[in-house]
Amino acid sequence: MNSVWNLLDDLKKKKGVTEIIINSPEYVYIERDGELIRLNVEIKDKDLFDFSLDVATRAHKKFDAEHPIIDDVIDDGSRINMVHQSYTEGYPAITIRKYLQNINSLDELDGKFLITDRWIQFLKSLVVSKSNIIVSGGTSSGKTTMLNLLLQEIHPTERIVTIEDTRELNFEAPNHVSLISAPNFTHLQNPLDTRILVRNTLRMRPDRIIIGEVRGAEAFDLLQAMNTGHDGSMCSVHANSPAESLKRIENLYLLSGYTVPLKAVREQMSTSIDFIVHLGRNRENQRCITRISEVSNMEGDTILTQEIGRLGDHGLEFTGLVPKNVNKLFEAGLDRNFFQDLE
Repeated sequence: MNSVWNLLDDLKKKKGVTEIIINSPEYVYIERDGELIRLNVEIKDKDLFDFSLDVATRAHKKFDAEHPIIDDVIDDGSRINMVHQSYTEGYPAITIRKYLQNINSLDELDGKFLITDRWIQFLKSLVVSKSNIIVSGGTSSGKTTMLNLLLQEIHPTERIVTIEDTRELNFEAPNHVSLISAPNFTHLQNPLDTRILVRNTLRMRPDRIIIGEVRGAEAFDLLQAMNTGHDGSMCSVHANSPAESLKRIENLYLLSGYTVPLKAVREQMSTSIDFIVHLGRNRENQRCITRISEVSNMEGDTILTQEIGRLGDHGLEFTGLVPKNVNKLFEAGLDRNFFQDLE
């Protein structure tokens, strides 16, 4: 059997592995519990090339000098990115992102993301109250894992449409449609991008619209949806802080091609987005929720936010600021003594 596939099978048994990096047959690394470790393994040159072509074949994509990048999902649900050897030093560069497969709900976090049961109840109330949520964070901060966990709290009677460019959201619901954009499908003459799918979603009678990660002009259409009756919609955004996530959405909004005054854009953002759950890493390089912020209002040309929770020495800590829409959260099941108990 191919030595790369053998390696992946062996690593399935290892707990805490979140990334597998193959630079060449000699240089193979894993990220485990936040630490990069070089493995003492032997991979045959031919197996590395055969593996890359095998992944491309299973994804129904070409992988050559003219189609040098593949971003897809392999059989175990891990996301794989490959760069063809024409653009590297002789071998395909392979990066595999593994997810926390053993966590199926927020209740199973068990200290992961440095979050307590009390804050888990808060996150649940955000979903049940149909707050519009942005999950933000940097590379490998756990955005997809957190978004997956939030999705599990949606009531099964709701109609959900998810939109991704690579299937990463593992969400089972009776009335769920998963749409995959196809910008890299070489066998299609007119592939549908994420923005087209978001627009079409509005005609599919969704209760909530979920975008795996907002990367382009679809930000405009998502905000329109959030403002027109699709409460409880969610997405993830690549950013290093809650404030930066708003700035990024603003910039992506402007890519839509519409001439909209900047203040009008920000006003729409302030009325569309309710909460930002921001992920990062602490000093020990552990993934964690570093901040939960509420988008509260506008003042002049500035979007106002307030931090409800902030990472402290013992995990997420209450800042003393109660959300403006706290009654909405209480109605969704949040304990009415929640904020008093956290003081």
